[in-house]
Amino acid sequence: MKNRRNTTMFKRLLLISYLVLLCGCKQEKKETTFIDANVSTTAIQYANGFTIETQSNGITIINILKPWANAETTHTYALVPKEILASVTLDKNEYDAIISTPVENIVVTSTTHIPALEELGVLHQLIGFPDTKYISSLAARKLIDDGKIKELGVNENINIEAVLELQPDLIFGFAINDGNSTYETIQRANIPVIYNGDWIEETPLGKAEWIKFFAPFFNKTKEADAIFNKIETAYLEAKKLAAEVENKPTVLSGAMYNDVWYLPGGKSWAANFLKDANANYLWSSTDENGSLSLSWESVLDVGQNAEFWIGPAQFATYQEMEASSLHYIQFDAFKNRTIFTTANTKGETGGTLYYELGPQRPDLVLKDLIHILHPGLLPNYEPYFFKPLL
Repeated sequence: MKNRRNTTMFKRLLLISYLVLLCGCKQEKKETTFIDANVSTTAIQYANGFTIETQSNGITIINILKPWANAETTHTYALVPKEILASVTLDKNEYDAIISTPVENIVVTSTTHIPALEELGVLHQLIGFPDTKYISSLAARKLIDDGKIKELGVNENINIEAVLELQPDLIFGFAINDGNSTYETIQRANIPVIYNGDWIEETPLGKAEWIKFFAPFFNKTKEADAIFNKIETAYLEAKKLAAEVENKPTVLSGAMYNDVWYLPGGKSWAANFLKDANANYLWSSTDENGSLSLSWESVLDVGQNAEFWIGPAQFATYQEMEASSLHYIQFDAFKNRTIFTTANTKGETGGTLYYELGPQRPDLVLKDLIHILHPGLLPNYEPYFFKPLL
């Protein structure tokens, strides 16, 4: 990884590469020529974490602008079609990895990556995953059961020997900072690690748009555009429908852990869903794009009379909540049984489906919330993720 500040705008728009004639193992001087480097930029409307530029010669440059929260470095990857790979020379110092495309065998490290692969029709190219028990996708579980997706340990400490044995073309990874020694070891073994920063996007459509990031690795750009356009249309139609309702029900969220109440900040992904569902989320004015850490007293003061409680952390039943803390029973949403959770929608091995599929299908999440918060707007809709607490 490296700081890209020394790369000028001219270099970015007029990337100079060289054609070389390969002569077996001979180390003689190569003939070089310039490549036409006219650039077209993929339209990224909502995501803030990446850009894609494709040259007329077929080389695609992907810039990861936000690999993790508060990152001070960017990551740049060159994707070179296999048919021209032998004739192209790129300066390796300019890129974090140079990838031959389309890739054939990959490893991913987050369940949020699974739906994009499935939608693009390339799930069969996934050969390894850490903590496979958390995967809910039925198609992926079939591949796991058939031994085609190998278990790679836990994400924080991937089994390096297992990765080296698989020899994937690359790993789609994620990290909370630049200190992942496991990734560094894997990269030294000439297996590229491509950072995916979808998890730090703040808007629902921003997260979903990361399907466009995966697409060029598989030559699936047109497919990704069509998939995202369909999701975007459904989401915006639902948002418009909710906006027509005058009543904005008040909403509480989150739950306590070790006497600290964690709930979504006002600019977070979850809070943006409630905003688009035309709800009055009681902490919407806060500036945090992650979680707020509050005392239960302060939450009670603001949210005691909230009409709905959306997302009470891991709780699946009222009995569990009451047994965990008697503080919960003081809230009107608890008394009125208007708490809704994703904890009761699980895959066959116990993974919460919302955490896997929700980022890829924000249209379904938004419709769930509209169905709950504005009864009658979607009368025939069957909620997908959010279900009543039992």
